[in-house]
Formats: sequence, structure tokens, C-alpha cells
Amino acid sequence: MSAAAAAWRTVLAVPLLAGLILAGCAGADDAARPAAHTPPSADGAPPLADHGEAAGDSLSDAAGATVVDACSGPVEGFAVTVDADGRPLERSDEPVSADGAQGSGSADAGLVAGPATAEMADKNIHPVVDDPTPLLPVTVASCDGDVVEVTDTSRILAVDLYGTLAEIVFSIGLGEHVVGRDTSTGFPQAAHLPLVTPGAHDLNAEAILALDPSVVLTDTSIGPPEVQQQLRDAGIPVVFFDDARTIDGVPSQIRAVAGALGVPEAGEALIQRTQEEISAAMALAPTGEDPLRVAFLYTRGGMVQLLAGPGSGADAMIQAIGAVDVGTDIGLDRSFTQITSEALIEAAPDVIIMMTEGLNSIGGIEGVAKFPGVAHTPAGENQRVVDMADTQLLSFGPRTGQTIAALAEAIYTP
Repeated sequence: MSAAAAAWRTVLAVPLLAGLILAGCAGADDAARPAAHTPPSADGAPPLADHGEAAGDSLSDAAGATVVDACSGPVEGFAVTVDADGRPLERSDEPVSADGAQGSGSADAGLVAGPATAEMADKNIHPVVDDPTPLLPVTVASCDGDVVEVTDTSRILAVDLYGTLAEIVFSIGLGEHVVGRDTSTGFPQAAHLPLVTPGAHDLNAEAILALDPSVVLTDTSIGPPEVQQQLRDAGIPVVFFDDARTIDGVPSQIRAVAGALGVPEAGEALIQRTQEEISAAMALAPTGEDPLRVAFLYTRGGMVQLLAGPGSGADAMIQAIGAVDVGTDIGLDRSFTQITSEALIEAAPDVIIMMTEGLNSIGGIEGVAKFPGVAHTPAGENQRVVDMADTQLLSFGPRTGQTIAALAEAIYTP
């Protein structure tokens, strides 16, 4: 499990145990991710080629058949300097404003006062193709080390801590075949689906088996693992994907899911659209020598008060809007760290970003003002708090560009 995923799973699953959260943040490491990089082939042949090649690289088994890699590596600089295959992008030197015109964003963004909510202009999923026909069967090198054969995509269940996998499935046009959802899958088209995580973010085996899925897409950010194993024992193909959530990982994740479901062309079309949206959204950031300083605070009911740092996912979103992530800037070495007045005052954020439910759980802006040190920061003095829906902010799925654009508009528009 990646460091950020381990932190988020602890944060979301045990919201009142701050001590455990910090222990999870401190102890989690990328090395703890399942060692799935040299799985054996289904017939016991020599291991497949190592995972972690450039995104889009396929593997081959002993017989030379193509195997979809569910765990290929990120594309460094995706949508910023390179495309999904690592080819350099041609970019304009002139930034684009929120209305699509050339020019910088608001030069007075730091002077904006009061709270705001970042909202996507359109919360619906728009598939790049309608109900494509999968080419099956597909052999998949799962991130947990198993080699899985997908033969039926008529009843899909895609579950993870962030709602990313289901978002991809709907975006590649297979949403009509999804039979259930997790708590984090919050877009309108999935609202009618039965929940398989009735206890917040824990999978319920009985609820899943009752849906009779033909394939389950998941990762180690959600569990417990005994449930995922129980599904395999019941004969259901279960494919694990990378649990890391970053902008660089977006094309690899889309490519892996689309490949596993037998619709790779739909995946490539979605990657192209996502790349264009991310590039356009990043161009909304104003240029200048003094970027805004932004803090991401996570809270639940006031008992958990955490400041995000490097590897949290929030750092990538903040950088994407042209701002400085204060947790990283002041030298935090964990994804999430308990808030102290000294740290927050030193960080001096101009803007605080929060998840909407977290903000609501502490009574809104008045609750934020009671956090240690907040009142002595520019954000606190100006009540500059921007919230965004929990199911959107850090999913890093096909709508990442829309998320960045919504944050940029909320932060930079007076």
C-alpha cells in the first residue's frame, strides 16, 4: 500500500483515533505496497516481465500472449511536459485565463477574503464512447501478484477508497454494467447503485456476493483483505490496481482499467481527453513571483486535525493550481501530521483547503477558526477557506482536470 493510501485509509476508517493516524502516516512506505512485480504465469511458467515499465507497456507470458499490466508505473510530468507515452508536449508560453483567453489569472487573488466552495461545472460522467464491446478474454497481471483472467464484464464492481476505479469504468462507457458502488463513488450516474461499503469504507462480503459480480476491480486502499480473498475463493476474478493517486499516475490507471476490461481503445481516448483537460486547467494558474501559500487541512469532528504534506495527494493538487503547498514547504516529512499552532503559524497559509464533510463536521468556518494557530495566519484573518466534495478532491481520476479548474476558480476568482 502506498504511503498516501495507508494514511488515507487510517484517516477515513478510524476518524477518532488521531494517534493511530499519525502512526500510520509515519510507518507507511512505498515498500509496503504489494510485491507484485514478478508474478508467475497462470500455468507456472517463468515470471512475467517486471511491472513498473513505462505506462502502456504490455507484458507477455511464456507463450507470448499479451498480458495487461495492472501496475505499470506513472508518467512523470503527465499533461505538464509530456503526454501519456512520455512524448514532449508543445505548450504555449502564455497562460490561459478562466474564460479561455490568453493572460494570467487574478493578480489580487491573495486579497480575496471569505469562504468559497469549489464545484465542478458538471458533476456528471461523460463517457468517451457508449457501451463499447470488450475483446475478451483478457489476462491481467494483478498488482497483488496474481495472474487473473477476465472473461465476463457484464457485471462489474469497481471499489477503492477514492472512487477512482468506478469513475474510470463509467468514463470508458461501461457504466451500464456496474452493479454496485463504494461510499466514495459519488457522481450522479452511480447514485442508484447499492452500497457494498455500508460501514464507511469497509467492504461487505455478503453485499458483494449478493450482486453476483462477474469481475471485481479494487486495490489495497480498501478492504479488509480477507473480503477480497473471500471473493476470489468464491470464483470471482479480482484484479488489484495501484493504490497510489497522483496526477502522473492518471494515464497508467486509466490504461490498466480499460485494458483489463477489454476496451483499450476507449482507454486511450479517455487518456487523451483527460490530458487536454488537465493541461488546460493548469494554465488557469496566475503567473507571478509570489504564488499563494495553501494548506490542506483534514478533520473529522474536531478530534482529528491534520495538516497535509508531501505525498498526501493534496500537495499535487495545490501545485497544479500554481500555489505552494505549505506542509511541504515547511519541511513536513509525513503525508499527514497533527496540526500544531507553531507549525501553522510558520506555514502562514493564504488559503486553507478542506473537504466539505470535514468542514461541516466542525461547524463550518467558525470551527476552523478554533484550530490551533489558524487565527494568526493570513487565511484565518481573512476567513479564506475553500472546501470541495470529499468524492472529488483527491480521486485523481478522469475528472482531475475539472477538479483542478474548479479549485483554481474558487481560489483565484474574487
